[in-house]
Amino acid sequence: MTNERTPLLAAKHLEIAFGQGKREFVAVKDANFDIYRGETLALVGESGSGKTTIGRAILGVIPTKKGTIAFHEQLINQHLAIDAQREVMRKIQMIFQDPAASLNERATIEYIISEGLLNFHLFHSEQDRRDQVEQMIKAVGLLPEHLYRYPHEFSGGQRQRIGIARALIMRPELVVADEPISALDVSIRAQILNLLRQFQQESQLSYLFIAHDLSVVRFIADRVAVIHNGRILELAPTAELFTHPLHLYTQSLLAAIPIPDPQLARQKQLVTYHESVHDYTTDPAQFVELVPGHFIYANQSELVTYRQQLSMT
Repeated sequence: MTNERTPLLAAKHLEIAFGQGKREFVAVKDANFDIYRGETLALVGESGSGKTTIGRAILGVIPTKKGTIAFHEQLINQHLAIDAQREVMRKIQMIFQDPAASLNERATIEYIISEGLLNFHLFHSEQDRRDQVEQMIKAVGLLPEHLYRYPHEFSGGQRQRIGIARALIMRPELVVADEPISALDVSIRAQILNLLRQFQQESQLSYLFIAHDLSVVRFIADRVAVIHNGRILELAPTAELFTHPLHLYTQSLLAAIPIPDPQLARQKQLVTYHESVHDYTTDPAQFVELVPGHFIYANQSELVTYRQQLSMT
């Protein structure tokens, strides 16, 4: 992908598969994307599209079959020395989808947030560790007295704040946020998104924000990658994607966003997508940059149509 800046993380021709031989299932096919310092890249698609699989591959939880993942231009989807592996583990953190399942119910909040500091010895003294934990719990909108309670004593939104505190106390450079608000009430979602943006502005954090709802990422993402059946079909700046969605699958996701006005909702046209609309047998598709920053998976005949669409806008 063409960009004058050096990406913080770059994934090139990424392929991830499970099983072997006839039972092999390719979950991610030829994925290409960059994430730059201080930006949010949203990865959007339906359940089972491969977006969480990509996030876990970045964290090193699952292996990749082909392609490269580079962090600070160092390949991290291959064998790393122990020190290099620990450094990557510290600098890339994850916020999980289910705040209830991701916290140890037997541990106090103080220990849950401290665990990373203890494992990586990121404190000078016991007092320094306590100070860091107290500052972080305040930063996510909770109180110091909450530190000595247990996860079951908190609401879903509060537990997600604890999960955010646990990740950010490690002073990461990249956070993989896997559907971090989908399990929360609508009234709490904006609070969590605002909290993530606040930390990003203060620390130049980068996010890979995984979601299934385009309406959510419009608020937080700088760029959006749309994935379907393991393949990224379209990638563009957020405003560009919402204004000029080219791929039919992207259009179908946008059409699925609920409209609160009943009269406008009745006028909305349903857009359906099926892979059979494409014929790539003689004219294979590639992931190409159609205009600066706007990438799409298409063959040559489709590119002609897309260019015509853009020229008419």
